[in-house]
Amino acid sequence: MDTLHAVRARGITKSFGEVVALDGVDLDVTPGQIHGLVGPNGAGKTTLLGLLLGLAVADGGRLEILGTPVGPSLAAPDGVAGFVDGPGLYPSLTARQNLSALAALRGHDTRTAGVDEALDQVGLTDVADDKARGFSLGMRQRLGLAAALLTKPRLLVLDEPSNGLDPAGKKHVHGVLNRLAANGTGVVLSSHRMDDLEALCSEVTILATGRVVFSGPPGKLAAENRDLDYRLVTSDPQAARQVADGTSGVRVVDDAQARRDADVLVVRALVPALDELVVQLVHAGVALRELTPVVSPLEAAFLALTEQQEAPR
Repeated sequence: MDTLHAVRARGITKSFGEVVALDGVDLDVTPGQIHGLVGPNGAGKTTLLGLLLGLAVADGGRLEILGTPVGPSLAAPDGVAGFVDGPGLYPSLTARQNLSALAALRGHDTRTAGVDEALDQVGLTDVADDKARGFSLGMRQRLGLAAALLTKPRLLVLDEPSNGLDPAGKKHVHGVLNRLAANGTGVVLSSHRMDDLEALCSEVTILATGRVVFSGPPGKLAAENRDLDYRLVTSDPQAARQVADGTSGVRVVDDAQARRDADVLVVRALVPALDELVVQLVHAGVALRELTPVVSPLEAAFLALTEQQEAPR
């Protein structure tokens, strides 16, 4: 028997008038998986998230959520929570009052609804009695996540949950999502932050013009054969340049940052050639102090795929 999917979508289509938002989209999310959804503006991400939350209904295709078919006459099952286009909050209420009000609307006893626990999970205990109207964007995002946690979701759907987060807020949110996944909750999140996706997601789906152009582990996407630019800081920049010039498959790039900083060398290479460059630097007695992609491999692959999909034909 197949493993129960948190989300299983096949051939999903959705149009708004003459605008095709989703065109034959497939999506698989298993329990305990954090699945990233990425794409340019207008790619269909928000529409797909709305379908998962029951805010809209697909025109065609098959959608199952937590093993239950969803359609025009079949509502999304219990156990799904999240937000699209930012969480809906009451500005005049405090953080605690917002969560208590939501719990009451759902028919829960506010004394046992886990409000304080949810606030603690997202790091808002210290501002629990402050009104939401004074919250920053990042604090509102965390309060929206706390609201979703009240339902003990088995599928959590989040639209740009890292918007406006400072490092402490980001740490709290990442910790919450990882703990939820470890306990079997499926998580689908959209983000323009490639570092978040690389840190959190075991699978990503890239949308472009309403179609899936990639779905799978980020490592597979990043490992596709495409050369990338890398920033090198060494103990001897001149010697490093000579070694790079003499290494097959490596090209020194005239990069703006390298022009500003004499200690920085930017090279373009596939991973095997880059590995050989590191070996040659060691043999030449040049210490390598920093080696980082100028653009993350995931972001570079994302840009290549989406630009290729959107190019005029």
